[in-house]
Amino acid sequence: MLVDFDSIPEDAKVWIYPSSRKFYANEIDEVTQKVKNFVENWKEEDNTFKASYKILYNRFIIITADDIDSTISNKDIDSSIAFILELQQTYNVVLLDKMNVCFKQGEFVQYKELKDFKKLLKNKAVTAKTIVFDNLVTTKHEFENYWEIAIEDSWYSRFLKK
Repeated sequence: MLVDFDSIPEDAKVWIYPSSRKFYANEIDEVTQKVKNFVENWKEEDNTFKASYKILYNRFIIITADDIDSTISNKDIDSSIAFILELQQTYNVVLLDKMNVCFKQGEFVQYKELKDFKKLLKNKAVTAKTIVFDNLVTTKHEFENYWEIAIEDSWYSRFLKK
C-alpha cells in the first residue's frame, strides 16, 4: 500500500536508483506516475505492506518499504528490479550502477564513473567538502541522515590525498 514517505519508519528498507542523467522535464511526470503505480501495486495482495517513494533532483528514484509487518521476499525484490530495468530501457538511462558517483557541483548534480571522479579529486576539481550522494544506504534513517554528505565524511574519503 502506498503511504506518505514521512510515515514510513526510520528502520524501513530503502533502495536508491541514481539515473545516469537527469530526467528531462517532459519525462519527469511520466516517470513519477510509473514509480507511483509500481509502489501502489507492489505486494498489492498484502494489506499490511507499506511502501513509498520520492524522486529527487529529477535524477534519483528512492523507494522505501516497511518490512516490519510484512516480509519483503526475493520475489518482491525481483519485481522491483524488473521494474527498474524497464525504466532503464524506456528512458535510455542507467539506474542500477551504484558504483558511479553522484555529487553536487553548485546547484547541479553530476554523475561520473568512479575512475573519472578520482581524477576530479586528484585535480582538485572537487574537494573534501563537496557533497556526494551515498546511494549504498539501506534504511530510511541512513537515507535521511547520511545520503547527502561531504566527501570527507563518506566512504569516498579513502580517495582523498592524505
